[in-house]
Amino acid sequence: MDEKWDVFTEGEVVFLHRSWTGNGVFAATFTPVGGGGWRIASAVVERDSERYGGTDDAYDCVMLELVISAIVLGEPAPDLRSKLVEFTRRKSPSADAPAGLIQHSTLGLRSDS
Repeated sequence: MDEKWDVFTEGEVVFLHRSWTGNGVFAATFTPVGGGGWRIASAVVERDSERYGGTDDAYDCVMLELVISAIVLGEPAPDLRSKLVEFTRRKSPSADAPAGLIQHSTLGLRSDS
């Protein structure tokens, strides 16, 4: 029940779907960088409000990077986690919710993961 995201790849594209609904939310195309490694070259986000309620590009950029960093790669990503909490508190009636609760409800991760 805690897993919020299904992530899979096809070639250089990483797809992020909500696990409970199966709805595709993000598709990020990666490109190799010099010295090894990869970076996001482009990304798209679902804007049909019946499939995904997001409307804030800055929030969605953080969410995309955080799911890849924290869930897929297992990185601590403290800066991205802080940004997620900040954005959530700005737009949410639950602005006083603890950071760990915000992260868990959105990512399915505890704040110390």
